[in-house]
Amino acid sequence: MEGIVLRSTGSWYEVLSSEGKVSCTIRGKFRLAAEDATNPIVIGDQVIYDLNEDGSGVIVERLHRNNKLSRRAAGRRQGKEHIIVANIDKAWIVQSIRNPRINPGFIDRVLVMAEYLHVPAGIIFNKADLMDEAAEEVVMFFAELYAGLGYEVVFTSTKVEGGTKDLETWLASGIHVFIGPSGVGKSSLLNVIIPNSDLKIGAISDSTQKGKHTTTYAELIQLPQGGFIGDTPGLREFGLYSVEPEELSHYFIEYREYMSECRFPNCTHDHEPNCRIKELVESDVLAIERYESYLNMLSAAKSGKLDVGR
Repeated sequence: MEGIVLRSTGSWYEVLSSEGKVSCTIRGKFRLAAEDATNPIVIGDQVIYDLNEDGSGVIVERLHRNNKLSRRAAGRRQGKEHIIVANIDKAWIVQSIRNPRINPGFIDRVLVMAEYLHVPAGIIFNKADLMDEAAEEVVMFFAELYAGLGYEVVFTSTKVEGGTKDLETWLASGIHVFIGPSGVGKSSLLNVIIPNSDLKIGAISDSTQKGKHTTTYAELIQLPQGGFIGDTPGLREFGLYSVEPEELSHYFIEYREYMSECRFPNCTHDHEPNCRIKELVESDVLAIERYESYLNMLSAAKSGKLDVGR
């Protein structure tokens, strides 16, 4: 039987096929073949499975992946690749206007991995109903910055009628995924987009102003519009995986057309003289905010430290 993986809890996988949903395990060969990854089968994977007599299944083959979105694993599995979702049509980086506030470093790290892994990406600024004069200048600066780079930018609110209409247009087909810290409203968005879904919503910590985890496992949810959306646990960190320091600038899309103008062909745009990228940052042609994100990632990549992007 062939199907798509909808849910991954680490030991069991829910697979959707033309015959319905079935709970599956995987054969040990998958874990042996994926020593550098924390999870050999992920949501979005197309798989072949055999049925057991009790109605459960065993995944025996994973079909070719068109793409994947991954990050560097943290904790006891630090340094390995943690694949979030496979076969994605668009990865949406979810940020909130307030509570918690926008984290540009997080956005830039996800965008770098998306560019590196050939995953189209967009940005959702949620809780638009909390926009006030104090927040508007910062929020609109970053919204215009990323839109100007060619990334789709959508504003959403779950508190006003029609507040998710623009986003829902994008979700009408294909596989999408929400990536963001806890508390930015990923589950709240899904509760509006999918009537009667009743996904758990967490509170914001008063002491840290960061969200508390509510989603505990990755899940691919079929939408009434016809597409799929991946709901993932909130990520307080997003480390780059397998991006070499000398390659990093290639994944800042606004740098690509200028890199050949640097004095040195292997310029890292950090300390080298006659660097065209630095000149353009100093003259405000390229955003200093993105350049600072680049330097932070470059420093972490050179040192070999976990680039968490808190």
